[in-house]
Amino acid sequence: MEARRKELTSRYRERKITGGVYLLKNTQGGKSLLEATTDMRGSKNRFDFSQKTNSCANLKLQQDWEKYGAGAFTFEVLEEHVKSESQTMKEFEADIAVLKELWFEKFSGEKAVIGS
Repeated sequence: MEARRKELTSRYRERKITGGVYLLKNTQGGKSLLEATTDMRGSKNRFDFSQKTNSCANLKLQQDWEKYGAGAFTFEVLEEHVKSESQTMKEFEADIAVLKELWFEKFSGEKAVIGS
């Protein structure tokens, strides 16, 4: 039992940390929310859980979520970035913030995309 626990702990520490930028898109209302995260898998899991339980986890989407329902929203990964072994978490977070700024500039002409 202890060996299994050590193996799982070791695997967890050695996993690749993937962050990035994603879009929460309202397919009915036309608006999208640009978000960034240092844990893309966790963000996707939260979104999936929100859809299954029909409970909006993002206050900026609450009104549209109630109006159109959970099925009107999609989770679209725009760009992923894997944390390098030499990066500190603070450096990784800074890289993700820069990515978000770059994507926000790409969408700057579109009124339907908002940043958080």
